[in-house]
Amino acid sequence: MPTSSWTDRPRIVRLRRRSRTLDVAAITIEGSRRHRNGRNATVVAHFGFLSVFPLLLVATTILGFVLQNRPQLRENIIDSALAQLPMIGESIANDPSTLQGSVVVLILGMAAALWAGMKAFVALQGSLDDVAEVPLDDRPNLLKSRLRALLGVGIVGGAQVATGVLTSLVGATTLFGIGKALIILAAVAVNVLVLAASYRWLCSARPTWRAVAPGAIIGGFFFSGFQLIGTAVVGRAVAKASPVYGGFATVIGLLTWLSLHATVALWCAEVNQTLHPHAVATEC
Repeated sequence: MPTSSWTDRPRIVRLRRRSRTLDVAAITIEGSRRHRNGRNATVVAHFGFLSVFPLLLVATTILGFVLQNRPQLRENIIDSALAQLPMIGESIANDPSTLQGSVVVLILGMAAALWAGMKAFVALQGSLDDVAEVPLDDRPNLLKSRLRALLGVGIVGGAQVATGVLTSLVGATTLFGIGKALIILAAVAVNVLVLAASYRWLCSARPTWRAVAPGAIIGGFFFSGFQLIGTAVVGRAVAKASPVYGGFATVIGLLTWLSLHATVALWCAEVNQTLHPHAVATEC
């Protein structure tokens, strides 16, 4: 005999009836539990993590091409923020001449990064379909899901570059007051648009733009906050842990960072589903 949900207990029902906010919160929490968002966020973060190291390999190879026969540029890079990157920064600081450009390594690194990135977005598609409770038979086939994953890689990859540039400008000493506020708002807008597009195009249920707006707005502000203060917090934690755990500290920091983003994205998708459970676009 099936048991009732905790949200149907008399005390919880009374609280839900008193406040629309509490009602949405209860349904969202229960939906996240039922759809196993914690497990799905872990899978997305796992494949996202696997794509990071091939990208670092690509960056190392590109640096090898750039630094070749350019000693002055090499010295400038050693003093720049690039020297703080994991693995790449250590190689630059110790012996920049060890960085070598290789077409084969570049191609293999890009292929591995693309494969892992596609797997991450395929996992995200499945997670969003779980939230929308799309039947398995109505979900896209292997080819269509990979094509959607490529779309996701392009959207999110481009957005990360844009928000990275914008949030880095916030720290510029020449910008004050309204200038920094406008840049922060621009970064928030980019994150909101990316989340809305991801919710709209990666989910098989094809929710309307209006349906994905609440979660995209909430998630956009969270993502921008992560980008403004999260990098410093994670970087400080990694720096403190490095003497004890060495390279594992970087792994822990990256996994924590990716898991946090994946968790927020899925919880915000759950908010959309709670507010608009039957909002489906008429166009394909």
